[in-house]
Amino acid sequence: MPLSFRHLTSTKQLSRADADAVLSRAAAMDKVLAKGKPDDRMHGKILAALFYEPSTRTRLSFETAMLRLGGQVITADGFQFSSLYKGETIEDTITMVSQYADIIAMRHPEQGSADKAASVSLVPFINAGDGPGQHPTQALLDLYTIAKERGKVDGLRVAMVGDLKFGRTVHSLTFLLGLYKDLHFTYVSPKELKIPEKVTSFLKEKDIPFEEMTTFDGAFDADIIYMTRIQKERFADASEYERLKHVYVLHADQLKGKNATVLHPLPRVGEIDPDVDALPNAAYFRQAKNGVPTRMALIEMLLEG
Repeated sequence: MPLSFRHLTSTKQLSRADADAVLSRAAAMDKVLAKGKPDDRMHGKILAALFYEPSTRTRLSFETAMLRLGGQVITADGFQFSSLYKGETIEDTITMVSQYADIIAMRHPEQGSADKAASVSLVPFINAGDGPGQHPTQALLDLYTIAKERGKVDGLRVAMVGDLKFGRTVHSLTFLLGLYKDLHFTYVSPKELKIPEKVTSFLKEKDIPFEEMTTFDGAFDADIIYMTRIQKERFADASEYERLKHVYVLHADQLKGKNATVLHPLPRVGEIDPDVDALPNAAYFRQAKNGVPTRMALIEMLLEG
């Protein structure tokens, strides 16, 4: 089925039907990848990857996704070298780039930049992260990972831990999971980094149960433990970052006898000890791998529309 939108800037755009369709197409793309053979369904198509903030997994998985589909990629990275640094508006940049490519993925440090870009793009546009705002493709690959690891999405207990104030992945995933039934959320963070009102008001409006706490113990009875790093780049005061950076560290012994699937959008900077890596429920590297089929699915579906 086609998606109900042409540009993807926020998980709030998706319906349950949209989300389920992406999961189904991502599963089909996993089968394409498993064949290990070239695929040419995007032959002649070009993805423009515009990354004005540092990125490893997101950028590489977008580029890999397009190449695996037989398409090509053009790139621009580094804010200091960009036309934006010279004073060009986001709108002018996107208007120009959308005449070079068939689809655009952009990461930018300014919250709201994706909406500006989508408002003028002549081709499908995908938000690859807009500052502390949204990261919809990360949320979709997280959703795909949850469905694969747990066999379902409805009825799960989800604990989110760490930087919940600036964590765009946490915000995006909460909005997306809100499409599903009988979920319960536990948010674990220092009071300085608590989940923002835009998220809690959404949960209240949807009558989705949640709790907020500062102690890590509240996470261990969940089905999903979604760890996040304390983001140094979001702090104006370096000493505040140093005080909070290792406030929650997950160790293998804390998961003994537990059935929780551990996720993390990566990179980790100490909040998951390497002793967790060998556990069967440590799914964060499989989660990163799922970025390729999920983004393959989105690229194809948006270019079909």
